Amino acid sequence: MLYYLFDFLDKYYDFPGAGMFQYISFRAALAVITSLTISLLFGKSLINYLRRKQVGETVRDLGLQGQKEKQGTPTMGGLIILGAIIIPTLLFAKLNNIYIILILVTTIWLGFIGFLDDYIKVFRNDKKGLAGKFKILGQIVIGIIVGFTLYFHDGVVIREKIAPTSSRSVSTLSEFESTSDHSKKFSRINKKSTKTTIPFFKNNEFDYAILLKPFGEKAAGYAWLIFVPIVILIITAISNGANLTDGIDGLATGTSAIIGVTLGILAWVSGNIVFADYLNIMYLPNTGELTIFVSAFVGACTGFLWYNTFPAQVFMGDTGSLALGGVIAVLAIMIRKELLLPILCGIFIAENLSVIIQVSYFKRTKKKYGEGRRIFLMSPLHHHFQKLGYAEPKIVQRFFIVGIMLAVATIITLKIR
Repeated sequence: MLYYLFDFLDKYYDFPGAGMFQYISFRAALAVITSLTISLLFGKSLINYLRRKQVGETVRDLGLQGQKEKQGTPTMGGLIILGAIIIPTLLFAKLNNIYIILILVTTIWLGFIGFLDDYIKVFRNDKKGLAGKFKILGQIVIGIIVGFTLYFHDGVVIREKIAPTSSRSVSTLSEFESTSDHSKKFSRINKKSTKTTIPFFKNNEFDYAILLKPFGEKAAGYAWLIFVPIVILIITAISNGANLTDGIDGLATGTSAIIGVTLGILAWVSGNIVFADYLNIMYLPNTGELTIFVSAFVGACTGFLWYNTFPAQVFMGDTGSLALGGVIAVLAIMIRKELLLPILCGIFIAENLSVIIQVSYFKRTKKKYGEGRRIFLMSPLHHHFQKLGYAEPKIVQRFFIVGIMLAVATIITLKIR
């Protein structure tokens, strides 16, 4: 909204400083500051309100140290995160950008599903919350919306790289080259494509349509039959992974912030023709605008972490965790980096796998030996370390270190091929 106001003032009144709003970096900085301010200033007020309304967490007795002290801690704090993401995005992003529209829809939709789950737990006194099948259904619906939009919408395009005509490397960036010099290396035609980035390969573009090649050339036009289910699977996996990670104070929030910073960098370079040329990656027009959203996302997580670190004053609940995971998944899909998620979201995936392995092994051994056996002392994975006697802050800090290492590994895949 403010972007359009200052754009108007710049065009028609030459208002001093209004032209700054044309720069993504400036608006991203404003988004971070605004989201931090909202989460820090209004977060405390919301926590006090939730406490007065007795919107407290009901903690199951799992035999973990310090667990009983968390009983009654305000939950549904994900509302702080959602507000601190949505408001700055509405203020500083271009709202006619299809990527911004789609990521806002994703945030609100998954936040609403999580809110329903928390509402049933708190106000209906039902510890199970929203039935799992309805959560999955909600994730499938948003997956269908995202998948079909990214596949069919005319605004979702790439620019093909033009093969170099000289021996000079196309990935060499000179400080004297202008944006127009780099634009000559890309086709001027915006092209619909189902290509994505596959890490560690020299020619690191993979086209989902290739999977239908055995069925003939015409079958490539039905690549959405492959693409949409993949989108649904990714959103469901990462969203549930974030939800499982939200088991100890600050873990899901801080991990999401680290992932968000990485996705912000990837979105910015993918939407910038100079850096897309230098890194020899797909140039995705208009994805740079996602940097505004990601900046608000990181600011919201960081601000919420102020109240969510051990001992937590508030829990995000499913209102926050489902939305955070889903947003991360959709951001990666938008910038064609979803195949990097096994690296970048390694913590979320490890949490998911620990539960799957534990349950599968328990059922298998119970059927075979009449008594279920366990691989981990408890799942998800962070509870295993709690059972080993590690303090919550130590577990969280070490998971953060791993998360940063995974983020760095994700970034360097842009050049390691």
